[in-house]
Amino acid sequence: MAIVETEELNPFAVAVEQFDSAAERLNLPQGLRAILREPKRELTVNFPVRRDDGTIQMYRGYRVQHNINRGPAKGGIRFDTRVTLDEVRALAMWMTWKCAVVNIPFGGAKGGVIVDPRTLSARELERLVRRYATEIAGVIGPESDIPAPDVNTNPQIMAWIMDTYSMHHGYSIPAVVTGKPVAIGGSQGRVEATGRGVFIITREACRVLDISMDGAAVAVQGFGNVGSVTAKLLHEHGCKVVGLSDMYGAIYNEHGIDVPAALEQVKRTGRLTGLPDTEAIEGGALLELPVDILVPAALEGQLTHHNAPAVKARLIVEAANGPTTPEADAIFHEHGIAVVPDILANAGGVTVSYFEWVQDLQRFFWNEGEINNRLEHIMVQSFNAVEAKREEQGCDFRTAAYLLAVARVAEATEVRGIYP
Repeated sequence: MAIVETEELNPFAVAVEQFDSAAERLNLPQGLRAILREPKRELTVNFPVRRDDGTIQMYRGYRVQHNINRGPAKGGIRFDTRVTLDEVRALAMWMTWKCAVVNIPFGGAKGGVIVDPRTLSARELERLVRRYATEIAGVIGPESDIPAPDVNTNPQIMAWIMDTYSMHHGYSIPAVVTGKPVAIGGSQGRVEATGRGVFIITREACRVLDISMDGAAVAVQGFGNVGSVTAKLLHEHGCKVVGLSDMYGAIYNEHGIDVPAALEQVKRTGRLTGLPDTEAIEGGALLELPVDILVPAALEGQLTHHNAPAVKARLIVEAANGPTTPEADAIFHEHGIAVVPDILANAGGVTVSYFEWVQDLQRFFWNEGEINNRLEHIMVQSFNAVEAKREEQGCDFRTAAYLLAVARVAEATEVRGIYP
């Protein structure tokens, strides 16, 4: 497997530890820390789905809202057998900081269903999505909580959620979700947005760290929507992508992989393995390749104290949510490896989701060029703010990003006060 299995890793504990570190440095009052450490709302649903053979199967799903003091909750929905409540809690908290670090008016949320969608037929998947949407309909909405795609979910699934929610209200409400097909109110540029944002942040980090992108060796863990777009853009801008992985395995070529050919291979066969002019390697070995830039774009908890000492990259850009544990972070700092955190690096997706939400609400849409220009502006502006904080505080990128984000959420929370 190309995904590193993590033993007894609690992602919410990691998220809280990262927050506590920033809160201590900001000297936040204990009461404010207590508020921001906990999710505002957690919903667990158990619901039946009728399979094609007529049998009934029960599924469990979650929707967690961490903080809504800066605006409606925002966050994706993932379908995976490894989904846990603590994972969803962590992802919701990370979304709060992510929205704050790029300064868009959202709070953080996340959702998930414990299911492998590949085991369902198209009709079963639609029934599951519509039933889950119905179960969480009481907490989502265009002014309260706006879901989006995440692991194993896509524009079609968002379309079913939007349609289900709209049917309950008797009229179309496109702004209830983002990441929809363009035909029903989706935004141009949304599919590529997260990967494009990762590329922009990688480019800016290379600039301040004096890493030339021309010929820079890159390894990308995860070749889904985010990783594939990131690899494609890095390849187009002169980087040498030497390692790629997906859920089936990893491939390597020290002279560079033909990324367009890899995209075509996945489109044709569904997997990277077997791509001509590459050799198969272990998924864990991909993280330890001698590269300039490592982009973990799979799941959380991939870089731990077990494999961090073997990582040779000069720069790690977190395209995935929570791929690095605090213990690994400390090792990277000790080894002089720069890490650009997820809450900045992969914020391109939620930024264009914000654009989509605004376009849906005002019923006025922008073209792809306008979307990409606006995304470029926000990502560069956000990186520069984090870099300025890094220089001011003499800290790493993650600490700087958290200091900015947590301070913004804390200010909004203090200004609003406690009701009643």
